[in-house]
Amino acid sequence: MRAKSISVSVSIALLALLAAGCAGSQSGQPTAGDTRFVAGDGKMQVFEAADRQPAPAIEGPTLDGGTASLAAHKGKVVVINFWASWCGPCRAEAPVLKEVAAKTKGAGVEFIGVDFKDRKADALAFERTEQSGYPSIFDQPGKVALAFQGTVPPAAIPSTLIIDEQGRIAARALGAVKYTDLMNTVTKVRDE
Repeated sequence: MRAKSISVSVSIALLALLAAGCAGSQSGQPTAGDTRFVAGDGKMQVFEAADRQPAPAIEGPTLDGGTASLAAHKGKVVVINFWASWCGPCRAEAPVLKEVAAKTKGAGVEFIGVDFKDRKADALAFERTEQSGYPSIFDQPGKVALAFQGTVPPAAIPSTLIIDEQGRIAARALGAVKYTDLMNTVTKVRDE
């Protein structure tokens, strides 16, 4: 019972830390709440194969009423992008993600979005506007992000993780990704 209590406490603390990170500092935030995010440079941090940690099993309901899971793409490279409709950099990177997803799908690369801490109506409006072409898990409570505790956490909104064919976390970007960085990293991980 004590171990379960500690696990719940750690999970709550991690969720609070991630949510606080998403909100950024109060001094730099507008009161409208439209642009809450942690700034990152969007550069890909690639992990050496020997240092990669297994990605957790993630699954959840999608915004379009289906279900998405990492397990459904076993043996493929998977790009997981954590986003929210209230995040300005998420809007800025959406066309990049859409284009790289379309260009790499035929090469066995899959994309999964994770809509984090958002209102469903706002997330659906974002999806209608951006038409990403890949499913997004509706993760209002932040359970998918919490699943990465102890591995390579998303740690910012937006964040992008690349999972290799062996199901390990191969790369991470904090902040809006740039086309060349994402395409080059996805290609590198796919060609390993």
